[in-house]
Amino acid sequence: MTTIATAMIIGASSQLSKEIARQLAAQNVKLLLFVPEPAAMDEFAKSLPTSTQVLPLSIFDSQALINQISEAWNKEEGAHLVIVNTGMNGYDASLPWKLEQGIIDVNVTGFAAICNCVFKLMVEQGYGQLAAINSIAGQRGGPSMAYHASKAFAANYFEGLSMHAQRLKLPITISDIQLGLLDKAALQQSRFLLPPLDKVAKQILTALKKGKRRVYVTKRWRLVAWINRMLPEYIYNTRHWKAKKKKH
Repeated sequence: MTTIATAMIIGASSQLSKEIARQLAAQNVKLLLFVPEPAAMDEFAKSLPTSTQVLPLSIFDSQALINQISEAWNKEEGAHLVIVNTGMNGYDASLPWKLEQGIIDVNVTGFAAICNCVFKLMVEQGYGQLAAINSIAGQRGGPSMAYHASKAFAANYFEGLSMHAQRLKLPITISDIQLGLLDKAALQQSRFLLPPLDKVAKQILTALKKGKRRVYVTKRWRLVAWINRMLPEYIYNTRHWKAKKKKH
């Protein structure tokens, strides 16, 4: 079976990344999966019906990230699609710097290093699509300050890359996938907020095929995101800290 394209998923160990990989593999797309612990992904890679490689990802070392991606890119002679799904989140009311620094190192420094590297490789190649799994958490501040701020950084970084691609007049598509608050939904086990992963992955890939610059996944989050942006700060801030009534 002949592959129709090559895709890299950088940060492929999450359940969402795996589902995206499954759906791409079903479309005969050759896959390069970058993860911190490659051995843990071997069995998954073997289960896919297309050519799949699992490669190391040094998420806390920006220069190592650049070297790993560049080496794989040159060996495979490029890629059509690169999906970045790296991210770290956490909350501790005592605000330990170690946690904040880790989030910044991964979500800001690491993210920028990956996207900077991939974009320049696509410029040399002359085409490509770079997508990031981002979050509507970047629209406003939140209790996990570094996480919310890092997602705002990612959205603005991608907007800048899109502008740069236009200046260069190259067919390089920059796609910002704005997910709903899936981390929060998973913690709350909310069926309304936590849609099936196959549905999430399908909507992401459909948006990528259409070359969308920014898309909200799932679609219901477009309205939530709009309301979120419009809320005055005194309402937005209060709803995060309002004490919940105890059940008797």
